[in-house]
Amino acid sequence: MKRVVLTLALSSLIFSPLSLAEEDVNAFLATYRSTLGKLTSELKSELIAAMKKGGPTNALEVCSTKSPKIRAEISKQAGFFVGRTSLKPRNAGNAPDDWERRTLNTFEERKRAGEDPKMLEFFEVVEIDGHKKRRYMKAIGTGGVCLLCHGTSIHPDVKAKLKELYPEDKATGFQFGELRGAFSITDNIF
Repeated sequence: MKRVVLTLALSSLIFSPLSLAEEDVNAFLATYRSTLGKLTSELKSELIAAMKKGGPTNALEVCSTKSPKIRAEISKQAGFFVGRTSLKPRNAGNAPDDWERRTLNTFEERKRAGEDPKMLEFFEVVEIDGHKKRRYMKAIGTGGVCLLCHGTSIHPDVKAKLKELYPEDKATGFQFGELRGAFSITDNIF
């Protein structure tokens, strides 16, 4: 993967453009943020409904079955790939690629330097196999309710369901406010 070394900071956003005008970057960012807003709203709605019906164990079913379908539908509607990744993924299929890993490590450094995980994002145009692609990531912080399934004190029923659904789960042991992962967008440039 070839990338430009130039990195610019705009408020809490860091991006590295490969020949894109700032107004183009801002338009893409608005689209990506809006798409992720829709995704998080739909996921949150499904999780809240599941929690009301059967608590966190029931919500894990949403994460396992509905979340991938929601992300696939939103990706289809948006015209670009929308995913989730983490340095400690719950689902091995969501493990970060090299670019995502570097970005997540940078997010961790920025968080340690005092930045709010909810504000961390990164945009870059990269070249992969001779094709330019726009890449974007938005950090996911760990909220209070997240700790029911991602924290250090997980109910035994939830632990059992996690083991059943995610035998390779690494997404536990988080504390409130920690960086749990990020949404990741890959957008082809035609």
